[in-house]
Amino acid sequence: MDEVWSRNEKRRWLLTLFLGTSALYASRTSVPLAIPEITKERGWSKKDSGMILSSFFWGYTLTQVFGGYLSDRIGGQKVILIAGIGWCIVTFFMPQMIWLFSDTSISVNFIVFIRVLHGAFQGVHFPSMSSLTAQKITEKERASFFSILTSGSAVGTLFTGVVGSNVLEYYGWPFVFYCIGSLVLLWILLLNFYALSLNRRKNNLYLPSKPHPPLYIKESLPVPWMRLFTNLSFWSCVLGHTCQNNCFFLLLSWLPTYFHDMYPDAKGWIVNMVPWLFCIPCTFFGSWMSEKLISNGYGITATRKITEVFCLGLQAIGLVLIPLAANYKWALVWVSLAIGSTGFHNNAILVNPQDLAPKHSGSVFGLMNTVGAIPGFLGVYLAGYVLETTKSWEAVFQTTAAINLIGCVMYVIFGSGDSIV
Repeated sequence: MDEVWSRNEKRRWLLTLFLGTSALYASRTSVPLAIPEITKERGWSKKDSGMILSSFFWGYTLTQVFGGYLSDRIGGQKVILIAGIGWCIVTFFMPQMIWLFSDTSISVNFIVFIRVLHGAFQGVHFPSMSSLTAQKITEKERASFFSILTSGSAVGTLFTGVVGSNVLEYYGWPFVFYCIGSLVLLWILLLNFYALSLNRRKNNLYLPSKPHPPLYIKESLPVPWMRLFTNLSFWSCVLGHTCQNNCFFLLLSWLPTYFHDMYPDAKGWIVNMVPWLFCIPCTFFGSWMSEKLISNGYGITATRKITEVFCLGLQAIGLVLIPLAANYKWALVWVSLAIGSTGFHNNAILVNPQDLAPKHSGSVFGLMNTVGAIPGFLGVYLAGYVLETTKSWEAVFQTTAAINLIGCVMYVIFGSGDSIV
């Protein structure tokens, strides 16, 4: 049995990892926020912008499984710290990298490479958190603990939308990166001296002759990939996550451009703030709903499926209605519905690897997120290509809604909350 965190440790790590996820998404959304202004200054096309926005996910895909595997063995907290230093540097020095080359083609290709690197550093964060949660939190607390951590994605995006939009308007796009990069640095210092210092003090209590805690013995077991690959519940989880990610990454990457194109007079801080506000209450409502269903006698499988239907179904409705909106306010309502519904996903498929393979959740989450990141580079790039050639936002949103419904149906039929390894 792993040594679980005490109440004090849980509070400390919950705060630190929540702030880390917030910082992660603030860093991730800095380029989508600033790219309309950068595009204007640098003379990039929609296709160039699509390539730059999607390239983040090429790197994000590469390190998912490795990050989860490494976290299961040496500890997710170490992996998170090392990677955090990397994406902090990339965020802070992004303006210098954008200005480095005057030739448009060379500049775009170089920024694509930097965004791949940025994604690779960030790719280990969620698998590492999943590994930590499975190892250090009891089964009945995992879903609520992990969902709170993942709600930091909405807080970080919200920070970029509100503070970043104002910095962009009054000080220019380079200061967006300086501001967010500085905050990421503060979080790294917090992680090192607030949370990791507790681990170091605790480890010093073990005598040299005393063996490591049982965690390292248990996690030395090989990951039973073949049992996972031949199980439909695993693949339904992966497919559902991929379909939801396709929607989420599309909105995350293209939403500032959509409002910039369709409603140029709209205040940037409003359109980049309001939709993400709904993610937070939906995450907590999804957590409450999951616990309520379980306490009323529903099994883990039924609970996960019901919660995920709320996510994928409401997102599909919002996506269909966005291009049909009569005005800016209604567009904002439907975008808020689509984005807010993501909060339910945090309490369903996102914690499902801990149900399916609690001993190897970091590795399994990493694989799920690797496949789930494919829409990040493929879907986001294709959206840019479609917009460049057809100028149709309706085609982009309605196709995404159809993909959501496919994922929803497959997860309802084949999904499971029972351990398979």
